[in-house]
Amino acid sequence: MRFSLAKLAAFVLAATFMALPAAAQPKSLTLGTASVGGVFFVYGQVWANIAADAIKVPISTRQTDGPNHNIILVETKQVDLGMTTMGVALQGWKGEGAWTQGRKFQAMRAIFPMYDTMFHFVSLKKSGINSVAQLAGKNLGVGPRAGTPGTYLPLMMETLGIKVAAIRNGGGSDMTSQLGDGLIDSFGFAAGLPFPAFSEAEASNPVNFFTFTKEQIATLKQKMPELSDATIPKGTYKTLTEDQPTLGVYNFAIAHKDLPNDIVYGIVKAVMESNPRMVQGHAAAKETLPANVTKNTFLPFHPGAVKYFEEKGFKIPAELKG
Repeated sequence: MRFSLAKLAAFVLAATFMALPAAAQPKSLTLGTASVGGVFFVYGQVWANIAADAIKVPISTRQTDGPNHNIILVETKQVDLGMTTMGVALQGWKGEGAWTQGRKFQAMRAIFPMYDTMFHFVSLKKSGINSVAQLAGKNLGVGPRAGTPGTYLPLMMETLGIKVAAIRNGGGSDMTSQLGDGLIDSFGFAAGLPFPAFSEAEASNPVNFFTFTKEQIATLKQKMPELSDATIPKGTYKTLTEDQPTLGVYNFAIAHKDLPNDIVYGIVKAVMESNPRMVQGHAAAKETLPANVTKNTFLPFHPGAVKYFEEKGFKIPAELKG
């Protein structure tokens, strides 16, 4: 049998690709989460286990300072996967947040929607603090410096003209301990519901839960258009007896753009098709649904994620195919 030169070249090329070692696929992956006591920390453990079972690649989790830190770690390939709120992701993508120091972080790609992050506050009932305005002159805990609340709450206080005495940073459990010990007067955070550290605070002491007024919400949305209306339902915490209108910003899982398409496809498929198991791990996962893929309007999706969502009938805009 005779081969033309072109056919022979094509045959050799195909054979070469077939002979590539399986080592081209990662032997393990790392997911950046957040501090102990935060939703990312719990939620990340859940989807890491689900995805690892599906793709047959171990996924370890790394405790981080939250969204900003995760973006930096993904950019520098210190982790393969991460989680972020879209407001922080927008800052990173454009290089506009103070934490970026003018650098654009554009190696990250969106892979699946997680849940809405809602801003709210807790104080000890004996403090008498039950409104954001009363935080003036008080010590306010906001969680890790590189987290969403650590990024946004100082800006929010400045926008509203509320001068707190001090902003304190630390992990969720640490902030709860400081609240109980009187080292901070209130702890403000943004998280999926219920936020474990707030539940811990409620279990330890009588507390007040509060958030922004209608007027404050309008002011903050005008200044920060990435924020959206949200509601903390009554019963989220045992002592929360009424719905609390507030502001939220959506969360997405992210991956480095160089992660193989089939790996990302397998991760997205596993998480999107295991919602009951996700919700067992954390109630916030009730929003981890394919329909919420539309919550991302700027960050390019990884090709592996695009493949999954388009197979399921969700059209990804051309400008978001990364």
